[in-house]
Amino acid sequence: MKKYTKIHKLSDNKFLNLFQLEALTDSGRPFDYFFVSRRAADEIKLLTGDSAAEGVVLYPIVKGDPDKIVMIRQYRYPLDDYLYELPAGLIDAGETPEAAAVREMKEETGLDFEVYADGDAAYRRPFFMGAGFTDESCNAIFGYASGTISRDDMEDTESIQVLIVDKKEAGRILREEKVSLRAAYLLMNFLHAENEEPFAFLK
Repeated sequence: MKKYTKIHKLSDNKFLNLFQLEALTDSGRPFDYFFVSRRAADEIKLLTGDSAAEGVVLYPIVKGDPDKIVMIRQYRYPLDDYLYELPAGLIDAGETPEAAAVREMKEETGLDFEVYADGDAAYRRPFFMGAGFTDESCNAIFGYASGTISRDDMEDTESIQVLIVDKKEAGRILREEKVSLRAAYLLMNFLHAENEEPFAFLK
């Protein structure tokens, strides 16, 4: 049974919009359900049925020093606080997730990013972010970071501190700091990865 009768777009924003569903319970009772999407009204996923990602999150091991990973500490307006995260961003129109990862790494950190393409492709497919309130999905892109940290390409709307984090500090961050869910789960893999084969968990 179809679980809604109508869709209403309630905002008009470049990056994210609010939608209202005239939804139905399993018994057929109507109620209002609200969610947000980064997509145009005729391309939201309940209409298309696809799971293509709107964004990427990076897992950037430091090249030549696999005991370290690149993180960011970013101010988030809904929290009025800084959150520990991994570099991430939106995929531009016509851009592959891998190309978006390379671009976002340069923009947010000044570092170069070399994509690791081996391992099971299932771990790099899109996964949903929070389906209770958004249809957004995201690809994790794994690889190596190198170069020099720079703020030259950072947008002025972003307040970001770039961090090179070893496993001891990653453990402390998980125990003591505010951390995004994506970063938390990927850091758990980082803590148990072998330096000789840092992407073995992808096999």
